[in-house]
Amino acid sequence: MALLEYEDLSIELPGMARPVLDHVGLTVSAGEVVALVGESGSGKSVTARAALGLFPAGAGIEGQVRVDGTGLVGADAASLRTVRTAATSMIFQDPRAAINPVRRIGDFLTESLRMCHRWSKDRANVRAVELLTAVGLPDPARHLNQYPHELSGGMLQRVMIAGALSTEPRLLLCDEPTTALDVSTQAEIMAILGRLQRERDLGLLLITHDIELAAAACDRIYVMYAGRIVETAPTAALFAAPRHPYTAALLSSSPPLSPPDGPVARLTPIPGAPMGLLDSAPGCSFAARCHAVRPGLCDQSPPPLERHGPALVACHRTDELTDRHGAADAAAAGPLSPNKEDR
Repeated sequence: MALLEYEDLSIELPGMARPVLDHVGLTVSAGEVVALVGESGSGKSVTARAALGLFPAGAGIEGQVRVDGTGLVGADAASLRTVRTAATSMIFQDPRAAINPVRRIGDFLTESLRMCHRWSKDRANVRAVELLTAVGLPDPARHLNQYPHELSGGMLQRVMIAGALSTEPRLLLCDEPTTALDVSTQAEIMAILGRLQRERDLGLLLITHDIELAAAACDRIYVMYAGRIVETAPTAALFAAPRHPYTAALLSSSPPLSPPDGPVARLTPIPGAPMGLLDSAPGCSFAARCHAVRPGLCDQSPPPLERHGPALVACHRTDELTDRHGAADAAAAGPLSPNKEDR
């Protein structure tokens, strides 16, 4: 059984032309690092918050989200409290917005241990020092008495990671954890997350718009567009042969993390703008921006998510596009984790 499982999750808001999430299926197993990639507005953060049972107010919800077997849609307060305080933790994009600026770092790190787990102040402080040491902050005892404004962005994100790990969760949700940081600090934060994930055998869901970062850190990648999963595959397979035009466009528009040996290819921007919640389309949501769109097909009916080699792809033209570009067979990269399409 997967540690985190989305089963046909759809979320609709009143007055919107399309769902925020549209039949999303996604899994994360213990010890696995999975990325959810897409442009801003694609529904990534809503997907991540659903794993904490945090749904938009007034939303219509269909499907289910399960964490360690506990269904979160329609769950009672006690079940949600258990998931949020023991099974799952989240690292947010902006630590300065997530940590109370008028309380000390030690208060932030020990609050859940003292309130939810009834630890004494001394025991919680010892644990906080251990956590700050684990994330690489020197002189951790001194940092417990500091306020957030006294720490740099990179240091504060390490505090966020320490706080997320304080209750020993099995699942870690990382919502754009490096977006506000410089490149060198990004690398340090991702290295810390990778080391802690391996040491603790955590399931980790990384939310990011940077497909190159996802490739460097993750075992599998889900690509989301306008609230739908349009492609998912093991990382090596997805990079060797992207089968959805949107995945290929993301790769063409993203600079590589490491400079290649030869000339750097010119980046190609994706034309147009992502579909908003007030926009809708009868066919493929990417059709208006797709170079391979076929009028009368792509703009008339939404493509189902179907298996193509090691990947699941939602595109009417996957077979012919793959053959045309001579994409290599990436089956050696390994099978997908069990999903609803495989059952």
